[in-house]
Amino acid sequence: MADLDASGTDVVLVEQTAANTGCLVREEVYNPEEATEEANVSEELEKYWKTVKENPSDFTGWTYLLQFVEQEGKVKTAAEAFDAFFKHYPYCYGYWKKYADLENKNNNPDNAEQVFEHGLQAVPLSGDLWLHYINFIINTYKNETKGDAKIRSIFEKAITAAGTDFRSDKLWDTYINWEKEKNNLRNVTALYDRLIAIPTQLYSHHFDNFKTFINENIPKECLTLDEFLKLRQVIISNQEADTAGEDEDTNQDAETLADEVAPPGDEVPPGMETDGAKTDEPETKAVRKKIIEIRQAVHQQTEEEVSKRWAFEEGIRRPYFHVKPLEKGQLKNWKEYLDFEIENGSHERVVVLFERCMVACALYEEFWMKYAKYLEPHSVEGVRNVFKRACNIHLPKKPSIHMHWAAFEERRGNFAAACDILKNLEQTMSGLALLSLRRISLKRRHGRTNDVKQMYTDYISSASSTDVAGFYSIKYARFLAKVCGDLSAAKSVLTDALDKDEKNPRIYLQLLDLEMSGRASEDNILQVFDQAMGSGLSTEDKLKFSRRKLEFLEDFGTSIDKLLQTYDEHQKLVKEANAEKKKRQLENAGDAGTNKKAKVNGQREGSLTVTSPTAPPTTPDTSYYNSWSGYPHNYNYQGWSSGYSSQYYPPS
Repeated sequence: MADLDASGTDVVLVEQTAANTGCLVREEVYNPEEATEEANVSEELEKYWKTVKENPSDFTGWTYLLQFVEQEGKVKTAAEAFDAFFKHYPYCYGYWKKYADLENKNNNPDNAEQVFEHGLQAVPLSGDLWLHYINFIINTYKNETKGDAKIRSIFEKAITAAGTDFRSDKLWDTYINWEKEKNNLRNVTALYDRLIAIPTQLYSHHFDNFKTFINENIPKECLTLDEFLKLRQVIISNQEADTAGEDEDTNQDAETLADEVAPPGDEVPPGMETDGAKTDEPETKAVRKKIIEIRQAVHQQTEEEVSKRWAFEEGIRRPYFHVKPLEKGQLKNWKEYLDFEIENGSHERVVVLFERCMVACALYEEFWMKYAKYLEPHSVEGVRNVFKRACNIHLPKKPSIHMHWAAFEERRGNFAAACDILKNLEQTMSGLALLSLRRISLKRRHGRTNDVKQMYTDYISSASSTDVAGFYSIKYARFLAKVCGDLSAAKSVLTDALDKDEKNPRIYLQLLDLEMSGRASEDNILQVFDQAMGSGLSTEDKLKFSRRKLEFLEDFGTSIDKLLQTYDEHQKLVKEANAEKKKRQLENAGDAGTNKKAKVNGQREGSLTVTSPTAPPTTPDTSYYNSWSGYPHNYNYQGWSSGYSSQYYPPS
């Protein structure tokens, strides 16, 4: 399809030879068919975009969008889609490859290289993505003057980032083979020296390849000059010790043999032969043997380290990222592997294992928290980076880890950062009471009293229900009373809350708590009791307030008449409560009976016999002391009744 400008007009190059200029003229020609096709494509594209915008966590919707823009092949449209996708799923290395390939196919190698680099910043342990990048770099720079230096620098970046990964074998092999092709044998030996000390899946294969490499090449060309001369000196010393004490006949034979060989200067010393020269001299063999022998000890140590980790590595069935949940067995394996490495491994290996784990377990909050906890003694900035990746990319709707991040920043004096973290989370997850209280507590700890008051007022006014408004009102009243010392304002907040929700027993309890703090006023306290019992509370709730009123008058009352009057009123409530309970039991029994099939054994069809349940005792409670026994003697509204204290936060 030809390129389209912003208006949808097909731009066609038409060769016209101008009489006076002889140049090409761009002539715009409107093509109705292609314009219609473009409109249809745009409409279809908008549908794909709508899906992922409405639900950014719809991974399948994103794959449909990316597949569509790939088929269209328009770089700008595709780039927009890929960039948006990677904000949510940066660990999908395969899509980074697709993105770079699309740029490269459209003759944008610089953009392709930049895409690769961004992808490797997001998932630096992806050996596959590194290999794709390296192949791209080789094809792009192989014919340039400094191409080898550029390629080698990318190999080194790859090895530094992912070379200690247990499954990095292919990356190492690719680097080694490239150096062999360039005939940089000393570089090959140096790479093997690094590799055989790293526990990888194919550690034995690498050591076998190293031995083959040494035996097939001249030692001097494989080692640095210093190492070669040092080894040769050791070997010569050993040979001299072995030959000391031989008889003179043997020496005479050696002198005769020396007369037959070439004069000095015509023969290369053993171990330093060039191609085509003899390489099986005893000294050469001894040098090769010594090279391998020195590295054998390192290999054995590596073998022990691999054996310790082999079972854990076998348990990793899905080392790549996917939105599908991991099996419990794999999660357990990751946890145990991390615990093992933390206890036995080096800091570098622990970090690499954590990074591997975070690719496979990116959607699991517990592993991010474990990573942050491990890094805290080592690197504050590292912990911050872990929290940023977890909260901003992979777990934007997990409040717990966001609040841990805010606490981490607050502990280090970053008050503004902690506020921003909680505020941003609340914008994503509004209506979460726990989060609102965390924001308020943060402000309170830093003396922002006016901000706290304003936040409470805003939460009360914007509450989704009267129950939630009452919850915040109670919290606000406690703050005003306990922190600000303003009992009058606290009572005013609760009074306003009761005007909107007079059936909320928790508000009455908080009022009682305020009245009983300090020197209690009997009249004020009794007024709150009477207000609660005269409201629209259920009979059961009124009965609880009545019991508590009796307890208060018994402990602190000054009038026996009030006590006896309250007792009589309490007995009436007991009778009402028993009557309501009996009525409910009869109704429940009747409902249960109507749902059973009628039996016809000796009865008329359709008849049903209902046995009345045993009526609850209706004898008045003659001992109000028994009613109060076991009742908690504190007036904290949370401890008053398990029914009210069981749920600290209202449903969000």
